[in-house]
Amino acid sequence: MKASAPIDIAASTDAIATRYKNIEVDGVRIFYREAGRQGAPVLLLLHGYPSSSRMFEPLLPHLAKHYHLIAPDYPGFGLSQAPDRTTWPYTFDHLARTMLAFTDMLGLNRYAIYLQDYGGPIGFRIALARPERVQALIIQNAVIHEEGLTPIWNLRRSYWAHRAEFEQKIRDGMLSQASGEARHVGGRPHPEQYNPDLWMDEIAFLKQPGMAAIQLDLVHDYQSNVRAYPQWQEYLRTQKPPTLVVWGKHDPIFAVEGAQAIQRELPSTELHLLDAGHFATNDVPGQIADYIDDFLRRRKN
Repeated sequence: MKASAPIDIAASTDAIATRYKNIEVDGVRIFYREAGRQGAPVLLLLHGYPSSSRMFEPLLPHLAKHYHLIAPDYPGFGLSQAPDRTTWPYTFDHLARTMLAFTDMLGLNRYAIYLQDYGGPIGFRIALARPERVQALIIQNAVIHEEGLTPIWNLRRSYWAHRAEFEQKIRDGMLSQASGEARHVGGRPHPEQYNPDLWMDEIAFLKQPGMAAIQLDLVHDYQSNVRAYPQWQEYLRTQKPPTLVVWGKHDPIFAVEGAQAIQRELPSTELHLLDAGHFATNDVPGQIADYIDDFLRRRKN
């Protein structure tokens, strides 16, 4: 019997291992993580505040064998360049335009989008600009309905109306350890089970020179997203993209009602509530990956 050819394990592993790259987009250096093989179905992963593409590190190994994964850091986040806010406006429209140009430069013509937190308003802007490219949406703790905004947004609404009066309160909350821990733990018992590096690293990033000011601009501009919610709801109703919602139910920022409202808008939406917080990819990456893989495989058949 003829022996089969040996499998090159190193080559196979290298093909799906995460790579860490940079590309210049509209004069801004964008850092991104890439995993999986060229030619596999593309999943564009859009991160939340105040994280970066790092939030997807636990998820990438679970999906890299079957998908081409692209996870960029927005300008002013993570390892991407942070242009001076006096010359580079930090608005969600601007971030979305840059991320759309990023997809153009990488030649991403068809993809599913993973939207989390700030990835929601950025991803929906991309979807509306290039609806023909979007094969599916995977929404994780990102809202497009006001009922998904928990009471902590009351202070943000005051900030939108009276920026000078409320900016210090917003800044203090942004830099507080309690706020960082809440994002990751969400009031669950046994906080000792959660790695404090996750939120302390975020706070350290926000304390770097100029970073808090950038994020204050974006918190103030978030009101533009609320105004756009009806447009994004209409997109779901009319375009009917295949949609999977995986939602950490211990999220102090975005309520479960936000997930349910998405399903109301698009009844074909598949909804899974997770025993996880705002950053569910840290809590249950394998479970999320299984839902994604099952969902996307069925879309192909």
